[in-house]
Amino acid sequence: MKQSLFTVEHTRQLTDETYEMVLSGDTSAITAPGQFVNIALPGKSLRRPISVANWDKGALLLLIRVVGDGTRELVRSVPGTELDTLSGLGNGFDLENCPKNPILIGGGVGAAPLFGLAGRLLERGISPTVALGFRTGKDAFYLKEFAGLGCRLFISTEDGSLGTKGFVTDLTRTAADCTTVFVCGPTPMLKAVWSLPGLTDGQYSFEARMACGFGACMGCTIETANGPRRVCKEGPVFRKEELVW
Repeated sequence: MKQSLFTVEHTRQLTDETYEMVLSGDTSAITAPGQFVNIALPGKSLRRPISVANWDKGALLLLIRVVGDGTRELVRSVPGTELDTLSGLGNGFDLENCPKNPILIGGGVGAAPLFGLAGRLLERGISPTVALGFRTGKDAFYLKEFAGLGCRLFISTEDGSLGTKGFVTDLTRTAADCTTVFVCGPTPMLKAVWSLPGLTDGQYSFEARMACGFGACMGCTIETANGPRRVCKEGPVFRKEELVW
C-alpha cells in the first residue's frame, strides 16, 4: 500500500451513472489487475474504494459508477484536482498458469477490472473471451474499448435492448470451450457463476462495502473455506475452491 497524491487529468461520462476518470501519479504500488485504490474526499470521513480498470507507469484509469454523494463528488472533480490516494490495495488476479482460453465475466461496473486484465492476458499470448452483462443497453459501457483489444466479446442485457436477452451467466453457453473464469460483479452474480458446472476453475472478485480499505476494521469480512477473510486485504479476488455460500 502506498499513499500519494494523484492529479485528475480528465473525466468522461459514459452512461447516466458511469464515468471514466484518468489520474496521473505514482502507480508503482499497483502490481496486478483487480487491485483497487482508496480515495479521500474533502469533508468525507471514509475513503472511496474504486477498482483499477487499467494503469501504466504514470497514469491510472478508473471506471466509476455513481452510487452516492461521495462518488458523485469524485466524478465532478475538475482537471488539476489533487486526490489523496491509497494505491496497491488488495491482491488482484493471478495470471500465472492461466489456460489459453479463459472467460472473463463482468456484471455492470464489475467490467472495470476486467479491462486491464484482458489487456495483460493478451500481452501473454492468451486470448480471453469477454462476457459483459448490463440491465439495459443504455447502461452498457466500454464495449468498443474491449473489442478494440481484440477480445471475443459477448453482451447481455436483462431487457434485451442490446445483445442477448437475459443474464450474463447465459452467455457462457456460447463459450463452452472455456473452463476457467475470471469474474467480477455483485455477490448474487458471483454465486450464480460459481454454480455453473462447466467452469471448473476460476478467480472471483468481490464488490464489498469497505470502511478502512486496508484490513483494520474487519467490516468487509466474508466466510471462506479457510475461515473469515477480509475482502479488502485477503481479497478482493478469491479462488473458486476458497468460496462457501
